[in-house]
Amino acid sequence: MQTKPSPLLSDFKHSSDSLVITFAPLLLPEAYALAEDDANGAIVVMSGTVRHQTDGKPVVALEYQAYEPMALQIFRQIAHQIRQRWADANRVVIHHRTGRLDIGEISVLVAVGCPHRAEAFEACQYAIDTLKHNAPIWKKEHWADGSSSWVSIGACEESNDAC
Repeated sequence: MQTKPSPLLSDFKHSSDSLVITFAPLLLPEAYALAEDDANGAIVVMSGTVRHQTDGKPVVALEYQAYEPMALQIFRQIAHQIRQRWADANRVVIHHRTGRLDIGEISVLVAVGCPHRAEAFEACQYAIDTLKHNAPIWKKEHWADGSSSWVSIGACEESNDAC
């Protein structure tokens, strides 16, 4: 009796996906354009930005690091899971920054194109929530008082803080 081999990384790759970890600034129009398709009735985009405070404590910058090979594998799995749950999803875009980001800069962009808005909203929320819980990405918060601390982005959700 033969068993089916475990999925390879390439099995999770869909030609219309854009899954990126980059040091370069993220561009909202680029993510939107990558999610466009004639079959779409909706594109939902989630843009995460660096805010000026966390729990009332002033932040001056964030610094992101990622274990890129594993993070990209997680991104591919998320895109694959989206297509399993929302079969009509045709575009999945997941881009995440690394390096030091100033207040207002975009740290993460997720865009999902689908024929209908409900599934696009649900799939986009699933993507960002799953990314934050599963991807090996960490951020260092640089505080106005000169101190700093590292946290995993998943820890933000566990503490009910929308990091």
